Amino acid sequence: MTDSRYIGRFAPSPSGELHFGSLIAALGSYLQARANHGIWRVRIEDIDPPREVPGAADTILRQLDHYGLHWDGDVLWQSQRHEAYREALAWLGEQGLSYYCTCTRARIHAVGGIYDGHCRDLGLGAENAALRLRQTRPVLQFSDRLRGTLIANEPLAREDFIIHRRDGLFAYNLAVVVDDHFQGITEIVRGADLIEPTVRQISLYQHFGWQAPDYLHLPLALNADGNKLSKQNHAPALPEGDPRPEIVRALRFLNQAIPEEWQALSIDDLLAQAVANWQPAKIEHSQMAPAEL
Repeated sequence: MTDSRYIGRFAPSPSGELHFGSLIAALGSYLQARANHGIWRVRIEDIDPPREVPGAADTILRQLDHYGLHWDGDVLWQSQRHEAYREALAWLGEQGLSYYCTCTRARIHAVGGIYDGHCRDLGLGAENAALRLRQTRPVLQFSDRLRGTLIANEPLAREDFIIHRRDGLFAYNLAVVVDDHFQGITEIVRGADLIEPTVRQISLYQHFGWQAPDYLHLPLALNADGNKLSKQNHAPALPEGDPRPEIVRALRFLNQAIPEEWQALSIDDLLAQAVANWQPAKIEHSQMAPAEL
């Protein structure tokens, strides 16, 4: 990878405002892109309307701007990418790499929680059915640029996973791969909660014949109860006031150097110093770590 072609991204879903855990992912991906003299894109992953909070997407963009995390180019909205997803699904179908499945969650749970390929050769139609990838290129391990070689859960890696849901919505794994390829993303820096689906995403890249990006998974921040900071766990939104203390807190979480007189710096100067001092090798390899709230 050459510095001139580095393209990173931050891709939040608009299910609520950004919180400290979101800031860690946004800041880590931003610093990695800027330290590589690269491009940093923002994508709003608004493909699951039932989970979305009205106004959250605009709030997220305002929060990023307020915290000095300025992106390059236009924001990509997944809600405007349905045609690209349909084309990808059509191509997989033409190659014989997908099939319809009517199995319920209850049935899959009854056979152990991993789909067993029950509908693979039944030739079912689209009515009341999900569309699954016919898995021909399972990925059993991948290299993480922070954690080294990560070994997948083999039954999960070999599973024919859903790429278009029964309710008509496009599956996350399909949309993220199609969009990362479209945007030319060369490295994905994100939270360790997304380690598990990575092998599915790399597998999709291989089915499409595309070059997969590099991956770097950051540790997750925990609340006082030991649960991941998340919108579902009602993590508090980022403060609206001075952004610098939260940026410093996130830098400390990522084990990065803090300028001694950071209070005298503007947010832009603080981030510029963070870019200059960025050393991802210093990040703790644990998947989770307490956040000092």
